[in-house]
Amino acid sequence: MKNLLFLTAILFFLSCKQNSETSNNSLTGNKQITLEEIWDGSFSSQRMNSLNAMNGDFYAVLNYDEETKIKTVDKYSYQTLKKVATIVSSTDLKDIENFSSYSFNNDETKVILGTNFEKIYRRSYKGTFYAFDVATKKTSLIDKDIQEPVFSPDNKNVAYAKNNNIFIKNIASNRVTQVTFDGKINNIINGITDWVYEEEFGFVRAFEWNKTGTHLAFLRFDESKVPTFSMDIVGKELYPEQQVFKYPKAGEKNAEVTLHMYAVSSKRTTKIRLGDYEYIPRIKWSNDANTLVATTLNRHQNNLKLHKVSATTANTSLLLNETDKAYIDITDNLTFLADNSFIWTSEADGFNHIYHYDFKGKLINQITKGNWEVTNYYGFNNSKNTIYYQSVENGSTNRGVYSIDLKGNNKKLLSNAVGQNSAAFSTSLNYFINTFSSAEIPPIYSLFTAEGNMLKVVKDNVALKEKLSTYKMSSKEFSTININGNDLNMWMLKPANFNANKKYPMLMFQYSGPGSQQVGNKWNNTNDYWHNMLAQQGIIVVCVDGRGTGFKGADFKKSTYLNLVKYETEDQISAAKKLAERSYIDENNIGIWGWSFGGHMSTNSLLKGSDVFTTAIAVAPVTSWRFYDSVYTERFLRTPQENPAGYDDNSPVNYPEKLKGNYLLVHGTGDDNVHVQNSYRMINSLIEANKQFDMFIVPDRTHGIYKGKNMRLNLYTKMTNFVETHLINKSNTSTKIKG
Repeated sequence: MKNLLFLTAILFFLSCKQNSETSNNSLTGNKQITLEEIWDGSFSSQRMNSLNAMNGDFYAVLNYDEETKIKTVDKYSYQTLKKVATIVSSTDLKDIENFSSYSFNNDETKVILGTNFEKIYRRSYKGTFYAFDVATKKTSLIDKDIQEPVFSPDNKNVAYAKNNNIFIKNIASNRVTQVTFDGKINNIINGITDWVYEEEFGFVRAFEWNKTGTHLAFLRFDESKVPTFSMDIVGKELYPEQQVFKYPKAGEKNAEVTLHMYAVSSKRTTKIRLGDYEYIPRIKWSNDANTLVATTLNRHQNNLKLHKVSATTANTSLLLNETDKAYIDITDNLTFLADNSFIWTSEADGFNHIYHYDFKGKLINQITKGNWEVTNYYGFNNSKNTIYYQSVENGSTNRGVYSIDLKGNNKKLLSNAVGQNSAAFSTSLNYFINTFSSAEIPPIYSLFTAEGNMLKVVKDNVALKEKLSTYKMSSKEFSTININGNDLNMWMLKPANFNANKKYPMLMFQYSGPGSQQVGNKWNNTNDYWHNMLAQQGIIVVCVDGRGTGFKGADFKKSTYLNLVKYETEDQISAAKKLAERSYIDENNIGIWGWSFGGHMSTNSLLKGSDVFTTAIAVAPVTSWRFYDSVYTERFLRTPQENPAGYDDNSPVNYPEKLKGNYLLVHGTGDDNVHVQNSYRMINSLIEANKQFDMFIVPDRTHGIYKGKNMRLNLYTKMTNFVETHLINKSNTSTKIKG
């Protein structure tokens, strides 16, 4: 049964081959892709509804019936994938007009329902929340304009944040206890992370109940000395509004973060002393209700400590200390077993692997080993003594789902070996929904047992594949290219009617950020459709993952340490030059584009590689690492005070005179992540150097530049016109290829 998914994939591939009408490189028909189709949802793949694992072998899904306008939270069986109960129905909610989020308490007898959300930053929002009793179907208001409400394990209380303070509400009595009182906007935050923690450490709720609900651990952020950043939001009113928030740029003062313990019975808060540190990127309770484990990092982020904290005495002891010559990544993989021994992932041996420690911090054994990376840790099944994880054991561009026992034996591949597979396990870890895709096959969702037996295909996206068979699509050709002594992963997309005796302009696409990957054997996002559209017009599109990208070991990823973008840029330039030697590449028409880190890279490549690149598009780029946030930038460069050359030698705002080609600069003025300051400074530098360029400054849009009618269509039309003007139309007559 487990091979059925792989068989389905092969059948997809064969059907594509049979539909080939133009050349071995063409997979499909003759229709042209249009920008309108890319952005109106014509090519959207079917997705699984977002499911939340419940106790046992069940999961919940938020459903909405278009005809009846009824919204429900429904319970399903992993084993059968059939609905077994409706937990919440909007017909039962007289006091709630609509709800768009839900979360359970521990025994799933109560549900927190959220509505009226207001987005704050990338992951954070505030809203109105209600407690819903599953048995009685009664609702009660928790509060309005609050963040991150969560039930205590004893089901008596809900803790939440409001106006930068923490509150606890007793559900039975409706009595509210205020835990902190000093919260103040842009000054003190209790229980919620500041901007840089949310963005770079990836979490918002900074408070955690212990196992019995007797203690609440939380972080306090003192932002009073952090420099303030502000942005004008034009909006639709007569006068703009100003968004003001604390943003620590590289080398500037961070928030002072401290750990605190609140005892519910005594209503007493104790400050926990953890020694010298700069960051507290994680807190997590162990299986001992009185022992919290807090993670600390130094400012260089290369000295990580796990501290055991007693909830009753506030005493601390060191559990684990890990150091690195460069930096240590933060994950959510810390898992405590029944005996409080714990699972930990680390790059200690040069590749990311799984380790098992006892509760004194002594290594029991390294569970996974090899010159490959564990890319996701799914959990440990105590009854089966089995760990489940994802890795690149079958090549860095693929992902497989595996199981292995606690001693590192009996390893088993549970999914396909090729393509990208990811698992959504049941809480019991007896079943998982596997998501499989490849560069040629849209996502296929299938139900598996934990032993790797496939029970059922849930969604297969056959309709999308059939639709695409009528379009002139090209397949990605995966390979490696040896650049600067490294075999770099690469894909190439050629025009469907490719003729090796002709010359084609080339557009390179990349991101290149530390630990990232763009060359993966998976079904990609809308950029793939855009790249195919460009290929239809006679462009070869190429992507190369250079030094510093991920899933090839710590040395490869960290080779750019202290010189961020230097070696990454050299690799893109060298790759372009090597590809330009191929007879079918027009060496006089080579462009590069990217977004965010990739926008920095495309800018840098055009300036430093002006002898090979003629055109570049940079969307929301960093142009000086001095402008970006402390946590991210210092992880790879240390501070500007310590490493000024690492910042300035690779920031294009400092050498605008190198611009020789065609440059399009795009940025949203509401970008709270990579501030438009980066592009404004680049514009000023280019003006002072008397350089001509194009720009597209979009009011109020954030880093993704997507909000508003036709925003992405308009942006990609601008980019398409730029590529057509400077790459396609500038090719000489002999190299022009009509799509």
